Amino acid sequence: MLGGPPTGRETGFRGTEMRVSRDVLLPYALSSVTSARQRLRSDLCASGFTRESVDDALLVLSELLSNALRHAFPLPAPFPADSVHVAWSVRTAGGPGGTAVPGVEISVRDGKGATLPGVGHPASAAVHGRGLGIVRSVATKWGTETDHGTTTVWAALEMATAGADGAHAAAPAGGGADAERAVLSAARSGTGSG
Repeated sequence: MLGGPPTGRETGFRGTEMRVSRDVLLPYALSSVTSARQRLRSDLCASGFTRESVDDALLVLSELLSNALRHAFPLPAPFPADSVHVAWSVRTAGGPGGTAVPGVEISVRDGKGATLPGVGHPASAAVHGRGLGIVRSVATKWGTETDHGTTTVWAALEMATAGADGAHAAAPAGGGADAERAVLSAARSGTGSG
């Protein structure tokens, strides 16, 4: 296990109940996106969030991790060879006064790329270049940080909790795919907000 995401940013996590915080080193391979999504889905479903909120978080994770795998290098030493670091912190409503909004912060750390990650402005016919635009439209806030040969891209999302009926528990294991396809389809057609 590694330390969590950099702590220099204000996330609103202070004074709130932290239910799950996870740091995972994954192979620098596209198959890691599926593995990370499954782990995050499990943590978010166990925390009682709605299917729609979980789908949004999975979409953000997919975009951040896919971008790291496409545009950056694996983490440098002393990290294990050919690896990427993924972390998330889940907060539930709680803390003194119960004023905190439930949510999740997701971060992906890689070995830097040729340029800093940023929101692209691709042509309407372009197949790639919309990932961080999608993150920007779904996340409450997001950003990038660099440190000692690594880049971390993070996003914080506000999350809705499921009702007491437990309907979320029955969500299909592959959930999020329909929402992801809809967002990507809208982005490709030029009707999306990214």
